[in-house]
Amino acid sequence: MITEYKVNRKLFDEVMVPCYAPMTMIPDKGKGSRIWDQEGNEYIDFAGGIAVSCLGHCHPVMVKALKEQSKKLWHLSNVMTNAPALRLAKKLTEVSFAERVFFTNSGAEANEAALKLARRWAVDVYGPEKNEIIAFTQGFHGRTFFTVTVGGQEAYSDGFGPKPGNVIHVPYNDLDALATVMSDKTCTIIMEILQSEGGIIPSNPVFLQGARELCNKNNALLIFDEVQTGNGRTGTFYAYEQTGIVPDILSTAKSLGGGFPIGAMLTRGALAAHMKVGTHGSTYGGNPLACAVAEAVVDEVSKPEVLMGVKERENWFREGLETLNVKYNMFSEIRGQGLLIGAVLNDAWKGRARDVVSAAGDEGLLVLVAGIDVVRFTPSLVITREEVEEGLARLDHILAKLVSV
Repeated sequence: MITEYKVNRKLFDEVMVPCYAPMTMIPDKGKGSRIWDQEGNEYIDFAGGIAVSCLGHCHPVMVKALKEQSKKLWHLSNVMTNAPALRLAKKLTEVSFAERVFFTNSGAEANEAALKLARRWAVDVYGPEKNEIIAFTQGFHGRTFFTVTVGGQEAYSDGFGPKPGNVIHVPYNDLDALATVMSDKTCTIIMEILQSEGGIIPSNPVFLQGARELCNKNNALLIFDEVQTGNGRTGTFYAYEQTGIVPDILSTAKSLGGGFPIGAMLTRGALAAHMKVGTHGSTYGGNPLACAVAEAVVDEVSKPEVLMGVKERENWFREGLETLNVKYNMFSEIRGQGLLIGAVLNDAWKGRARDVVSAAGDEGLLVLVAGIDVVRFTPSLVITREEVEEGLARLDHILAKLVSV
């Protein structure tokens, strides 16, 4: 029998590995874009579990899928397949360029699979010398040792001993720098269409087109990391759809399960053929419970009214943030795409993004940072107008207090 009892933030320090510094409050329940803590205090959620809770908390279609599948099958080894995984894989190929899917539990694992596929393909087709991976400074691709090394932020990768080799970093949006390091030894370029953790930095269309052409010229693969931008976050199911550039491999996770852990690597059939039986695997990847929930999420998010609603909600946020900036003059720029929005702090407020996040939490509003100078907003894709207006009103109160100190 499981004994439930009230816990507090002090217990975190006693029993958890100190990789995080969570808020003092302990969330207890959520509905839509609202969360309540153990004391009954209400919070407006503009963070969405870091771009995960795409349908908000406890959305009916997710709850229904979870309940129904929980009465059937929870887990199977990959000695067998299962119906939810096959249905979900089929739907992901229908909403993308891809022909094949490999399921994982997270974005890091999806990127790990993508990078392993790129190297395996290069070895099979061109030989072991073609193994260089090109990535970008301020990029982020996960927390495994391989993906954190590929991600271009040394703060995350230093201090763990020798790093995986043959990984080159160049400045994001710098096509000349990219062209300089590309060679016949390059097996892949991996990039975010919109750098998220690095500061909500959009890609330049000329840069994207140039990266695709350099891959074609040098017989290299192009990997798009859409862990944060995928599943409707930017107003199309995948952000690459708005660019005219098609990748060879795509990674997806975060909002794919709407809060249930799942990720996936998507690619074409000819490339997938290089990952033969035994070359890669995942104990929980393709779990029927996760896939059933993700299938419900994909069905809901891919509805035209949901995707069109993302752009409408983007406008609500942009207009609200611009209005606040007229009052408080804290932001130099509001940037991003869809409901992946960054408010960039101006010179007078540089380095104080965490101060804003902390103050917001104290006033019942959940927001994020993207580096030390950007306040990030990644709410539910179906957040209501009322929730947006109430959250922005709380932000108004928060900024007023900060500027008065």
